[in-house]
Amino acid sequence: MIKHKRALQGALALAVAAGATATATAAGSAAAASAHAGDEARLRAILQRLTTVDGGPGALVEVRNRRGSSVLTSGVADVRSHAPVPRDSRFRIGSMTKSFTATLVLQQVAKRRVALDAPVERYLPGVVRGPGGDGRKITVRHLLQQTSGLPDYLSYIKPQDVLKNPLVHYEARDLLKTALAHEPTFEEPGKGWSYSNTNYLLAGMLIEKVTRNTYGEEVKKRIIKPLNLSETSVPGDKTTIPGPHPRGYARPGKDAPLIDVTAVNPTIGGSAGGIISSGTDLNKFFGALVGGKLLHRPELRQMMKTRSTGSTDGRAYGLGLESFPLPCGGLYWGHTGDFIGFETAAGATVNGKQVAVMVNLGPGGPDAQSDDIKAAVQTALCDR
Repeated sequence: MIKHKRALQGALALAVAAGATATATAAGSAAAASAHAGDEARLRAILQRLTTVDGGPGALVEVRNRRGSSVLTSGVADVRSHAPVPRDSRFRIGSMTKSFTATLVLQQVAKRRVALDAPVERYLPGVVRGPGGDGRKITVRHLLQQTSGLPDYLSYIKPQDVLKNPLVHYEARDLLKTALAHEPTFEEPGKGWSYSNTNYLLAGMLIEKVTRNTYGEEVKKRIIKPLNLSETSVPGDKTTIPGPHPRGYARPGKDAPLIDVTAVNPTIGGSAGGIISSGTDLNKFFGALVGGKLLHRPELRQMMKTRSTGSTDGRAYGLGLESFPLPCGGLYWGHTGDFIGFETAAGATVNGKQVAVMVNLGPGGPDAQSDDIKAAVQTALCDR
């Protein structure tokens, strides 16, 4: 009888404990759901700000984590028809192209076809010679980490000229010649940091020389196909954006009306900024890159070896990959992008969260637009 009573008491205790655990679990789940809802509300508020106060026609953010993927949009894809931004939008990713380009170079490093600390002259003899720099002193690492001192060719092309003639083809060699005709941003390679699209124009040329394939073929073979990035393309001279997409807009002056610049020849960006992608594919790409699925560990370590850019927000630059501090602690890895018609950003954490953001306005977006794009990335990656 006593044993039976103790057993009954034990069973009752277990039942009470189980009930308490279930209650605690339910309370925890409710709290997590509430926190997630709060984060999503903050993200929606940022998107709303991007398409009202900041002046962007439309915006999109796609978040990917262990719970799955979600897409939020605001504003319009077309200011005339007022069509909403497609949830599966393709768009020009601008300088996020650099992360693709650096990945290709580092894959060749793993194959021992390229040495990071070898001079550019070894792979592109006689190509980098001029007031702007010397390929015998500039290494492959200097190109990828933006420490070559080479002038940025875009600094010598007037934005209004591109906007007036958006379908013009640009030869990479001509753009390089434009840059090399000017003085370097600092004299000794490796002793300073200065963002230059010329570095990645040369990285693309190096890829073609080493692989004997076009840059586009290498992106498709080594990144797009392995990751099944069905919404990503290297357009070459194609002026259109394939698949569902918002119109791209520019504002040539502070109070000027928007102009439609959806059709543009992307050779002005090339291997420094010409790729088209989507939120889904960018999240796949940066997740795979940070997760070690595109590079072996030694090359990924080199890519993530950063140096300060001198910015006040703690941003640091690796090899085609940037690190940014998160307000909730830790870092995220990614890149930002600006191209005619669009401003973009994407980031990933090592614990499996990714986010991509797009606004269909550029150039002409205010500084607040860039700040809010960054805020959207941070809010998404700090989602509890």
